[in-house]
Amino acid sequence: MKVGFNLLLWTPFVTEEHFGILPKLKATGYDGVEVPLFAGDVPHYKKVAKALKDNGLKCTTCTVMPDEEHNPISADPKHRQGAVDYLKWAVDCNAALGSEVLCGPMYQPLGSRFFSGKGPTAEEKDRAAEVHRKAGDFAKGANLQLALECLNRFECYFLNILDDAAAHAKRVNHPNVGIMYDSFHANVEEKDPVGCITRNLRSIRHVHISENDRGTPGKGHVAFKPIIKALRKGGYDQWLTIEAFGTSLPELAATTCVWRELSASPEECYQFGFKTIKEGWDAAA
Repeated sequence: MKVGFNLLLWTPFVTEEHFGILPKLKATGYDGVEVPLFAGDVPHYKKVAKALKDNGLKCTTCTVMPDEEHNPISADPKHRQGAVDYLKWAVDCNAALGSEVLCGPMYQPLGSRFFSGKGPTAEEKDRAAEVHRKAGDFAKGANLQLALECLNRFECYFLNILDDAAAHAKRVNHPNVGIMYDSFHANVEEKDPVGCITRNLRSIRHVHISENDRGTPGKGHVAFKPIIKALRKGGYDQWLTIEAFGTSLPELAATTCVWRELSASPEECYQFGFKTIKEGWDAAA
């Protein structure tokens, strides 16, 4: 098992000014960080990769589909090709970083303005599967796993629960395309936030440890110990990455609805959050 921390707590775009965070996370005990991937290019992420290596940290990344012109489920083939091109860019940046996993809701743009007013259609499922199959081929060449994240119903409609995400991964049928479990979204959508892990463990490639208010893990009401126990008992030994938000994300505020600080401080978040994960993992032994 590897413990990571998503740098979205500080910024949606990691630059040299954020490199000072890295030794603090390493000293706390983190194995790696999750780099937000919303902008930038390969040369930029090679610089980030060097900073990570200098601090003995490994890496995963997260991204979203930016707009309708990059929509995998669009009826417009130009938009679907835009999605393929965007995912190719994301994979290239991951290769520059030496990343192990690219995660996120890589199937539709986020927010209610993109809602159809109904659930996903068979045509949308087929379109997404085709795009993700192509992205899987890119990822295979970069030795990268894609982990599709199901989100709550207020942010998207294509994938809301883990069962549907696993069914989609089966439809894609690519060894480099799996799914991701996020405890925040599971707390909203799953009837059984622990049982859904057990049913779908074979498809899970990545895990986000995220509190019910998206603040410090262990300071809210998400039952992390049973969740972590289900993962460890099932043989999961990959990343447990904390995703916590603050007010540094004005670009995503309308979607994530973060209007206030959710942790007492960044230090509380990454220190207490690390303790929550380690205690949960040890208790599951």
